[in-house]
Amino acid sequence: MITISRRFVLGIVASTLAVPLPTARQAGAQASTAPLNAPRGLAVHGYDVVAYFTDGRPVRGTTAFVHRWRDAEWRFATAAHRDAFAADPERYAPQYGGFCAYGVAQGAQVDVDPTAWRIVDGRLYLNIDHSVQRRWQQDIAGYIRQGDANWSRMSTR
Repeated sequence: MITISRRFVLGIVASTLAVPLPTARQAGAQASTAPLNAPRGLAVHGYDVVAYFTDGRPVRGTTAFVHRWRDAEWRFATAAHRDAFAADPERYAPQYGGFCAYGVAQGAQVDVDPTAWRIVDGRLYLNIDHSVQRRWQQDIAGYIRQGDANWSRMSTR
């Protein structure tokens, strides 16, 4: 496993701020066209996204309960979780395509640690690590507003 320092990541995030984002796509753009953080085709590093809502904690999924959505494999701990996701994936999928919520607020698509999470207004947000998550939590509403604005532009890349 490659370890990336927080300073390195924050440097990448800061350097991307100097790059202008493309213009926003027209309203009504489909979420399925937005980027998805799925290294090697695996969403949320194999964690069960329904478990954040039902169990209140991150739970690793298993290859026994898989659903393909948006050209990625989503793993679940139970058949019930898989079926709930399949019935309404937008309800359970993390915001910003599973990229770090703080990173998106800064204009960057950064990978996440699935154990650094929070549900806000019924939506799942992930962060790169717990220290960045603490920073994001200092102004959740502001970072979500900025993340939403940036994401609409990032989704057109």
